[in-house]
Amino acid sequence: MDKKHITDYLDNHNIQHIKFAFADIDGVLRGKVIHRQKFEAGLDDGYGFCDVVFGWDSNDQGYDNVNVTGWHTGYPDKQCKIDLSTFRTVPWQNDMPFFLADFDVKGNEHVPCPRTLLKKIAEECNALGFHPEFAQEFEWFNFSETAQSLEKKSFTNINPLTPGMFGYSILRPSQQSDFYFDLLNLLTQFGVPVEGLHTETGPGVYEIAIMHDEVLAAADKAALLKNAVKEIASKHGIMASFMAKWSHDLPGCSGHVHQSLWSMDKSKNLFYDEADENKMSELMKHYLAGQLYCLPHIVPMYAPTVNSYKRLVEGAWAPTTVTWGIDNRTAALRVLNHAHNYTRLETRIPGADSNPYLALSAALASGLYGIKHKLPLNLPPVNGNGYNYKSNGSIATNLFDAATTMKNSAVARELFGDVFTEHFTNTRVWEWRQFNRHVTDWELKRYFEII
Repeated sequence: MDKKHITDYLDNHNIQHIKFAFADIDGVLRGKVIHRQKFEAGLDDGYGFCDVVFGWDSNDQGYDNVNVTGWHTGYPDKQCKIDLSTFRTVPWQNDMPFFLADFDVKGNEHVPCPRTLLKKIAEECNALGFHPEFAQEFEWFNFSETAQSLEKKSFTNINPLTPGMFGYSILRPSQQSDFYFDLLNLLTQFGVPVEGLHTETGPGVYEIAIMHDEVLAAADKAALLKNAVKEIASKHGIMASFMAKWSHDLPGCSGHVHQSLWSMDKSKNLFYDEADENKMSELMKHYLAGQLYCLPHIVPMYAPTVNSYKRLVEGAWAPTTVTWGIDNRTAALRVLNHAHNYTRLETRIPGADSNPYLALSAALASGLYGIKHKLPLNLPPVNGNGYNYKSNGSIATNLFDAATTMKNSAVARELFGDVFTEHFTNTRVWEWRQFNRHVTDWELKRYFEII
């Protein structure tokens, strides 16, 4: 919709307020509700927004190790701009108009906005003659809890929505049918069409697949889905968590990225080659080789939290090695190749805690790296258990090592630029420092008396 269509819509529905939001460095949606008058006044030049949103962590604690903003800059406003193409209404909030925004405005070259980063990579992809088609899918756990109940219990004795494992169960969703059908229907009405929704293995865990789309639209839908699921769940007295691994006794939660490159008119899947043994085109092989080569340099883009690495362990349905395979769920990169329309690459490193804009940026940029450098796919596909194939390297096992590697990587800086890479990796080192300040229950139980 263009400006006139939107203002006509506001007139016809007598709407006085709109909501907009953008994703911060952790993928958390930050935004405001503003009056229509302010909305219309800023459509051309944008809206001033305190740049602390890129200078603090997910707990609103200001970083002390970044340059782009901080006490040393006085936390000034930066101009963010609403993307009118993202217009939708929020069906569970009286159909309030909603837009996504970013900081893709002249003068904001040093603002580390994740959506702006993905836009630049998508534009580079288009300039090379490719249409990037993407989708991210998520697993998450649901709990019979509220923010208040968890705070009162100090996040102990957390109560899942349902007991038992019940993967792919049709019984469990039927027992929570109001919530289940609200997810299906309200997300679709919100412009986040659901391809599939089912229970995964674990108490109260669901998995959702979003219909694929152009890469920026796909990231928008993924970011919106995570927030929308939490809001819809809350209406039912349920808390939804997208932590990568909330319990060591249970599987983690993934955020796999599916992707393919198409002709610009979207008529031909450029990853498919009927004549090839594995139905993979040379372009797909270069793309896959690029992801394999770049992976050790960019792990925090997929696994951004301390908790992310609790999921990336052997035998937990998450990869630990730099590997690829044909329809192999133990490899880091899984090729699906059974038909022209569906041939794609699944990047399995990201967890549900990933920032969609950064996860999709990493996947696309590293794949394009392989194409631009014509990297050969010399690594053979794994057969059987990918956890045993360690000869090509393993994925970092903690956030500090992953962030330090990325910070010092010329490859990461080529993919994402010096300013973003420096800022992002410093925020991940900060996250590690916050974790290391705290004494865990495990330490108390292990050392309190015996040492």
